[in-house]
Amino acid sequence: MEALWLSILLAVLVAAILLVLAVPLAYWLSQTTWRAKFLIESVIALPLVLPPTVLGFYLLTAMGANGLLGKLWMAWFGHTLAFTFTGLVVASVLYSLPFAVQPLLMAFEGVDPRLLHAALVLGASRWRSFRQVLLPLSVPGFITAAVLSFAHTLGEFGVVLMVGGNIPGVTRTVSIDIYDQVQSLDYAAANRMAIALLLISFAVLSTIYAVNRRVWSPWPNR
Repeated sequence: MEALWLSILLAVLVAAILLVLAVPLAYWLSQTTWRAKFLIESVIALPLVLPPTVLGFYLLTAMGANGLLGKLWMAWFGHTLAFTFTGLVVASVLYSLPFAVQPLLMAFEGVDPRLLHAALVLGASRWRSFRQVLLPLSVPGFITAAVLSFAHTLGEFGVVLMVGGNIPGVTRTVSIDIYDQVQSLDYAAANRMAIALLLISFAVLSTIYAVNRRVWSPWPNR
């Protein structure tokens, strides 16, 4: 169970960090008229098409003793960022970034821009119109981004193995624990962990579909 709780802690931290990072990024992408914004969108979406081992390899190189992040971390804290829980958090944030940005971007772009223009005409600042108009209308996007980020991080394997290795209590997540149990032919233990992930994944998908189909809503139907 230690690996499961470690994975849940990792997923919660990554989902929280991603919401903080993804909101301004998605808002800027939804509002900007810069023609080359597709380059930023392509960089954000790279983890969707890159094999996890490729992304994990470059992150491991950057976080190692000879990498830029690794050298900075060594100078500040006396050890490299690779093969630490903090390194897993950094790698997971980068790996799950598109799962937070894209739902928020779709939610922001789905809001009628005339509502924002009307708020500005009535004297509201951009921050106030964002906070009181755009955010309430984008709640499903926030929920989808948070849930997808959590679920994607919870089930990571390739990036986690490359960057964190397999250190019990530090970097051994539930997906790596299942792999180890299968390798040692302990199918009963692997099955217990797999069922736990299956149930969590089902709950995650149910939440997303419920939000998108308005089965659940923070406001009652009128």
